[in-house]
Amino acid sequence: MTQILSGAVLLLVPPAWAARGRYGAAAVTMALGAVSIVVTVALWFLGRWVEGQRWAGLLGLAELAVLLLSVVVSLRAEDGPRCAAAAWTACGAVALWPSRFAFIDGPADTLTLFGFGSMLSLPAVLIGLYLRGLDAARNEAVAEAKRAQRLELAHDLHDFVAHDVSGMVAQAQAGAYLAGIDPARAAEMFQRIEQAGQRALASLDRTVQLLRSEEGRGRGPQPGLAELAEVAERFTATGGAEVRLELPEEPVPREVEGTVHRIVVESLTNVRRHAPGARKIEVRARRSGGLLELTVTNDGRAPGPAGRPRRGGGNGLPGLAARVEALGGSLEAGPHEREAWRVTALLPLEAAGPRQTGS
Repeated sequence: MTQILSGAVLLLVPPAWAARGRYGAAAVTMALGAVSIVVTVALWFLGRWVEGQRWAGLLGLAELAVLLLSVVVSLRAEDGPRCAAAAWTACGAVALWPSRFAFIDGPADTLTLFGFGSMLSLPAVLIGLYLRGLDAARNEAVAEAKRAQRLELAHDLHDFVAHDVSGMVAQAQAGAYLAGIDPARAAEMFQRIEQAGQRALASLDRTVQLLRSEEGRGRGPQPGLAELAEVAERFTATGGAEVRLELPEEPVPREVEGTVHRIVVESLTNVRRHAPGARKIEVRARRSGGLLELTVTNDGRAPGPAGRPRRGGGNGLPGLAARVEALGGSLEAGPHEREAWRVTALLPLEAAGPRQTGS
C-alpha cells in the first residue's frame, strides 16, 4: 500500500499539466505540493519506507524533480501571493520528503529536513525568478521598440502628410483668387490640389496600416536624398517660392539620408505656414570632413525672433533636433541676414552614438 502512494503525485502530472492553461501554473504547483504533503503524512501513519524499497525511492526522486520543475515554471509564469503560496507549498513538500524514510526526532532532524529542502528548493526558486526577470526584460524591450516605432510613424505622418496638406491650403487660397480672373489657371490649381490630396491620403493610409500591423511588417524603405528633387519640384509648382537644390554626389548613410529628407520637408512646410512671402529657398547639403552640413535658407521669414507657429503645432523641428542629436549631430534654426531664416544641421557621416556632455 505504501509503495502505491509513491506514484500518486506522478499520476496527477498529466491532468494537472492539461489544466495549467485554465487554472494557471501556480494552481498546478500548489495542487501537486499539497498531494505530496498528504502522501508524506499518510506514510507517517501507514508505515515509513525502508531503504530496500527501490521503486518507492526511484518514484520519490521523480516526484521531487516534478515538484522542483513546477516551482520553476510557476515562478516564471506568475507573480503575487498565489504564486508565493504555491512555491512555499511545493518547497515544503520537498523538505518533508525525507521524513517518509525516518522519524523526526528532535531539533537535529528538523534542521536536517530544513537543510535538505533548502539545498534543493533554493536553486529552483532562483532559476524561476531569473527566468521571470529575463522574460520581463524581453517584454519591456519589445514594448519600447513598438513605442519607438509608433513615434517614428507619428513623425512620418507629421512630416509628409502635413507637407501635402499645407500645400493644398496654399493652392486652394490661390485657386479661389484665380477663379474669377483666370479660370484656366484656377482649374489647373484645383487639379494640383486633388493630386496633393491623393498623396496625403496615401501617406495617411500607409501610416495607419503600419500602426495596425504587428511589428510594422512590410514597411518600405524610408525616402532619402533622391526623393528631394520631386519634393522641391512639387513645392515650386504650387507657386510662391522657388526651391534650389544642391546635393552631394557621393553616397551617404541611409539614416543620414532619411534625416536630411525629414528636415527639408519640415523646413518647406514651415515656410508655407510661417513665411508666405518667401520667394527663394536654397537647400544645400555638402560634405565637410566627416560631417554632412545641411542648410535650408528662405528669404522671407515670419516676423519675430522665431516666427509664430500655429496653435497646436511647433513639434516638427524639436522632434527632428532630438533625432539629429541621437545620430551625434546638431540642428539649429534662426534668423539669417536681414529677413532670411536658416535651418542648419550637422550630421556625422560615420557611426556615432549620442553626444556626451561633460561636467
